[in-house]
Amino acid sequence: MSADTIAAVTEDIYTSLEHDNEDIDHHIARLKQALAAAGAEKARFDASRLPQNNRAGRKTMQSYFRQRGVKVVFEA
Repeated sequence: MSADTIAAVTEDIYTSLEHDNEDIDHHIARLKQALAAAGAEKARFDASRLPQNNRAGRKTMQSYFRQRGVKVVFEA
């Protein structure tokens, strides 16, 4: 299995979110591994690319990812 980059996994997560969260748990696990390999603590997402770009949608995403061990922050 090749090492994933944070950017590649983030793109896969955007795609998954657009397709009704298809394989989202798998992508979150990959993101967690990529963050650990890079020594990063948080995953950064562009809020404008989210299908549900409102406060409730962002908080739901942060909560879901946090339950799986990934801290999420949003860029303006």
